[in-house]
Parts: sequence; structure tokens; C-alpha cells
Amino acid sequence: MAGPTLRDVARRANVSIRTVSNVVNGYAPVSAELRARVQAALDEMDYRPNLIARNLKQGRTGMIALVVPELDVPYFAELAREVITAARAHGYVVMVDQTDGDGERERELLGRDSRATMFDGLLLSPLTISAEELRSRGNRVPIVLLGEHLFNGSFHHIAIDNVAAARDATEHLLSLGRRRVAAIGDQPYSTGQTAQLRTVGYRQAHTRAGLDVDERLIVPTANFHRRLGAEAMQHLLALPEPPDAVFCYNDLLALGAMRALTRAGRHIPDDVAVVGLDDIEEGQYSTPSLTTVAPHKAEIARTAVDTLLGLINGSAVQPAEIVTSHRLVVRESTVGEAPGRP
Repeated sequence: MAGPTLRDVARRANVSIRTVSNVVNGYAPVSAELRARVQAALDEMDYRPNLIARNLKQGRTGMIALVVPELDVPYFAELAREVITAARAHGYVVMVDQTDGDGERERELLGRDSRATMFDGLLLSPLTISAEELRSRGNRVPIVLLGEHLFNGSFHHIAIDNVAAARDATEHLLSLGRRRVAAIGDQPYSTGQTAQLRTVGYRQAHTRAGLDVDERLIVPTANFHRRLGAEAMQHLLALPEPPDAVFCYNDLLALGAMRALTRAGRHIPDDVAVVGLDDIEEGQYSTPSLTTVAPHKAEIARTAVDTLLGLINGSAVQPAEIVTSHRLVVRESTVGEAPGRP
């Protein structure tokens, strides 16, 4: 059975349909007495607005898309949850998709016939597409970029300061007296900008401490998955002078590295201290718990959604690189178990 219409509510409140519409949509000032009468009728009849019809009338869908490289990477799953929460507060629904880091899939999203045109706006974490490709894209769906792919202020772009985050992680290890600090996750190829920025921060920390970097301690990985963290740690342990600490470019690499250390009979952090980056929930419950750099995921999500809705509504300012906050979270993998901790 169809629900009550505006006409039904107007009849119950003894007002015009226009007055009911103004109350429901907030289009025009309505006296307190009339507003109370209409609201009482709305509540009594359990009226629910037809959001689809309203959005179509406004030329919108009420939906935005979030597209990330890999949903099975916990950081992106946790970020997606925060984006959904932020969008829901504005009455928007979020559809989530992944590109698998594939350049053709990213370019497909920007085409004139892309499914992205079904949405009012797009939050995209790209790995391969260039600023020129974005400028020449076939569809004009409002877009906000996430992550560390560099676009030099040409688009609205939300990211943490990866250089500072990596520097904080490495300086923490150096402050503990570790002097052979390894780095797992460098990606020297063109799409590895996130990793490259983290390598810069790793190097800066050594420079500030007046220490040289042993290049043998920087181990590249094709991606940021657990298995490659374990393999990189095995390689480091086989060196004539293995490291006494390791900064991993994300928490999954760190968890893999910790597994390899445990299998090799090395104690964490006594023999090797470990730091990750991302602060995924899994790291809180690993043994030992993982010290990490925590991006403020909720802040990233709120900023991205607010910026995208500003573009959709025509109120956004000029494109800008927006840097969100991060913090070092110290746990057992670098300082051991605190006295009295259960």
C-alpha cells in the first residue's frame, strides 16, 4: 500500500500542499504555528518523503562513489566505513568499488560512458592515472582524489604528510638507540609515489640524527601485502649485519615481518623493533601489539565528503592539496610490554 502523500498531509493539517512542501523541504519560512501543525500531521501519518523523486527533480541521485585500489587491504576497508558514516550524515548513500590498481580500470572510470556518471560525485584513490588524463577526462562528474599520488594542486586532493609520517616512525626507532634501522616497502617505479615519499622521510630521520643510511637495509616490495613483508624480513635477517629495527611502509608489511621474525626465533622488540603505518585494527591485537603511525581516517573521510559535496553544490573553493593529521601510536613491538599490563 502506498504511503501518505503531501495532499493527504495537507488535508489532515488543514493547510495547503505548498505549505506542507515548504515544511518538508525547508524551502521557505513558515510560521511556528503552521510548522507545528504540519509536523504533527506528518508524525501522525508516518509520512516519508520520496527521496528518489526529490533527487531526480534536483538533477541528482543522492549517491556518491568511493573507488579504492583494494578492498581487502584493511586500511581501505576502514576508510570506507568512515566515508559511509560521513556521507550518511548528509543524507548520501555511498557505493564502493575497487580498481585492483589497474590503470585501464582507472581510466575507464573517467570515460564519458563510465558508470561513474550514475553518481553525483566520485572519491577516487588512484595509482596510475596522470593529472593530464584527469584534466582531459570524458565525464564531468565532480571528483576528489585520495591518497598520495601527486597532482600539484590541480585537483581537490586529500592525503596525510607521508614524509613526516615516515620520519616520525623512523625517529621513534632511532630514539630507542637502534642504529641499524631497515625500511620495507620502497617502490622506485612511477606509480610508487606513496612509498617514495615514505623513503624520503626515512632518510630525513637519519640525516637529522647524523647517521648514514645503509642502502642494503632498504628493501623494495611490489605491493604492501603481508607475504612480501615476511619475505623482505627474511632477506634482511640473512645479511651479514642484520637490522635491529625495521620501519614497514604499512601495517600489513609489518605484520608479515613480525611473523618472519618470530619464525626465525628473534624476539620483538628486544632483538628487532618494528613500526608500521596505517593503524589498522589488526595491529592492536597482534602479538606483540604493533607500534604504528595512525592517519586520522575519520578526518580524511569527513574532509573528502565535505569537499565533494561542496563541488556538487557549487560552493567549493579552488582546488587544493589538503593535508590531514597523523600521530605515532606506541605499542609493544617497539617498547615491550608495560609493567602490570595483563
